[in-house]
Amino acid sequence: MILLQSHSRFLLQTLLNRLQNLEKGIELDYHWVEFDDVRYHIQVSTKNPHLLLLSVSLPTPPPETNFIGGLPFGAIEAIKAAYGVVVRILDPPRDGFNLTLKLNFSKLPPDEEFKHAILVKIASVREVVLGAPLRVILKNLALRRVAPNMDQLVAVVHRPNESIFLFPQAERVTVVFPMRFKDSVDTILATSFLQEFVDARHTAGLNNAPPCLWSPSPPLELKEAPAEALSANAGFVSFVIFPRHVEGKKLDRAVWHLSTFHAYVSYHVKCSEGFMHTRLRRRVESLIQALDRAKPASEESKKTANSRSFKRVVRHDK
Repeated sequence: MILLQSHSRFLLQTLLNRLQNLEKGIELDYHWVEFDDVRYHIQVSTKNPHLLLLSVSLPTPPPETNFIGGLPFGAIEAIKAAYGVVVRILDPPRDGFNLTLKLNFSKLPPDEEFKHAILVKIASVREVVLGAPLRVILKNLALRRVAPNMDQLVAVVHRPNESIFLFPQAERVTVVFPMRFKDSVDTILATSFLQEFVDARHTAGLNNAPPCLWSPSPPLELKEAPAEALSANAGFVSFVIFPRHVEGKKLDRAVWHLSTFHAYVSYHVKCSEGFMHTRLRRRVESLIQALDRAKPASEESKKTANSRSFKRVVRHDK
């Protein structure tokens, strides 16, 4: 099974190309969209070739989520902690975007390895911003406490008009995903995939993985959630995260995997659908070939052992 990378490959490649061609003064103006409706816009002018503007548009948040100034709570602090003096937040952002960052290439460190690491982190701006609420809650879980002024049930946006729910406690955090799919075939495949996914947790090699549950109805943790947020045609998936799952470097991995779990499931559902379509096409082709081989020889013209053809002639005597 594939795990999605935390950084945008196109964004990272654009940053690396720009860094290698600073003296050429090439103007850039790129727009693109990635999964879950996250939009990017890069601008570089010839007047200031060392400056790059990166604007990001996030998925439309549902009403139950907590957005502050157009960003999830904790996002500003996460950006400052991740990028330091290399990146500055522009307020207000460009029209149509939730966030605009100004990257100054002249402030990158001279060490090539460190410089590349910072560019990878900038290319992971999606994880830094959308994963900020998760990071705040799980970081406090590693310290075995609940973040101050934290609600008992926290909704975090992860797809357009859709959220996941976190139930934070000092010793554990329960993360619940309402799984929704537009296509009926995708819904059936996802339901089967999720049930197998839960069963795989019980194998010997995954004893230390977070406990995982699937249910067709909302779990008890969502009893305070608004009714409109609980419509899920593929059921509900719950993960129970313990402090050992977010200690040290495990925190970044846990934040990213939880943030992109729905995309992970969608990817494998589409792969399964494509695989079944390929198998069906091959099966139909083999059946057609078998039918072609089984066609009887024409009764109008038959060949003898000497490869001579003959026709049956019926004479009518007068």
